[in-house]
Amino acid sequence: MTSKHILKLCLLLLIFSCASSSISKIEGKRIVIDESLNPNKAIEDFITPYRLHVNKDMDSIISYAPQTYSKSDGEFNTAIGNLMADAVYNESNPVFMQQSQKNIDFVLLNHGGIRAILSKGNVTTRTAYEIMPFENSVVVAALKGEQINEMMLYLSQAKRAHPVSHQLQLTLDKNSEVRSATVNGKPIDVNKTYYIATNDYLFNGGDGMDFFQTNEGLYVLNYKIRNVLIDNFKKTDTLNPKQDQRFIKLKD
Repeated sequence: MTSKHILKLCLLLLIFSCASSSISKIEGKRIVIDESLNPNKAIEDFITPYRLHVNKDMDSIISYAPQTYSKSDGEFNTAIGNLMADAVYNESNPVFMQQSQKNIDFVLLNHGGIRAILSKGNVTTRTAYEIMPFENSVVVAALKGEQINEMMLYLSQAKRAHPVSHQLQLTLDKNSEVRSATVNGKPIDVNKTYYIATNDYLFNGGDGMDFFQTNEGLYVLNYKIRNVLIDNFKKTDTLNPKQDQRFIKLKD
């Protein structure tokens, strides 16, 4: 047997020996990640310029808020919710028009999607990330008036300040039944097709909004809600959202 054959045999024996062995015990320990850990200087030196650039962009001032706005400020509509819904309409409608040659009829978002307050003072790009940290994007669903009526029923039963844009006006009576519902000042027509801007999470049934599932079509705008806010904030020197009569409940 030559030395070459002997070497091959040794390698085969080593492979079979490793393959037949089994792991009998695994040990580990918990490593606490806190300020006591010393950063790797080479990695820190590499990351620092990028971190500074990102922070500079995130903290750039793009508008101003004269007071603090919270999603808990109203029972059925809030200033911050109205701001978001109207921003989606104003920024998305030109995109939708270019894509479809149609207008958005109104916007519906969800109360739980507002993840932070809008604090008094300078509004920055970071503010938009705090309010909307998710990657949700704007979509437009084509719905018949029958589905719009289902949406109004959902809103009356949800009893939450789900943001809607100003084109919709929904009034509930003292028992939370729908008293009236209009789109652009007109009663809902069951035979008409309406174009409703929302986010992809809600279109797919998020928050129990199943009425989107029966639709006449879907338009994907490839426009993140967060970017909508940033673009809208940049256009307004001072934000001044208000509670109004777009979604209310009568006391008597």
